[in-house]
Amino acid sequence: MNDGKDLQNETLSQTVETPAAEPVADSAPARSDAERDAAAVQALITENASLKDKVLRTLAEMENLRRRTEKEVADAKTYGVTSFARDMLTFADNLARALHNVPAEARESADVALKSFVEGIELTERDFLSRLSRHGVRKLEPKGQKFDPNFHEALFEAQDESLAPGTVAEVIEDGFAIGERVLRPAKVGVAKGGAKPN
Repeated sequence: MNDGKDLQNETLSQTVETPAAEPVADSAPARSDAERDAAAVQALITENASLKDKVLRTLAEMENLRRRTEKEVADAKTYGVTSFARDMLTFADNLARALHNVPAEARESADVALKSFVEGIELTERDFLSRLSRHGVRKLEPKGQKFDPNFHEALFEAQDESLAPGTVAEVIEDGFAIGERVLRPAKVGVAKGGAKPN
């Protein structure tokens, strides 16, 4: 009888041991599934952060491109006529020379035809300069200003006691600018003596 009880106890212990072993086996795959899911979530979070960074960089680059394009378009509008305007400066110079070559006494004593001709040239010069100014071209007026090598070209120094050293004393040829750029610097004579600047 002892043998029967031992056999029963042995069978019972096997039955008891088997269910205990099964939950251990089931928890291992459950843990590995959870670890896999956590790794997959972490990979997705990393990929999401990478894609978000790429999108933000692309948006920033597009904004920079838009700003650069706007600036280039504005510059093209402002400075697009630079070459043409530079060529037209010779025409403005020739009009000014024509007017300066008529002496003041000849203007006063001239007949009506010559006076009309001189007035026509003056009118043409004013009209031409106003049309240039409508397109952003302006005449530089440096006389009496401090010499600026960005806008003026010094041809000589003049002794002038009434002006501070470095002041533009005489303008030989007018200068012109378009926007903030110089089309042609004014050719000037610069004072080298006189009162000290304040």
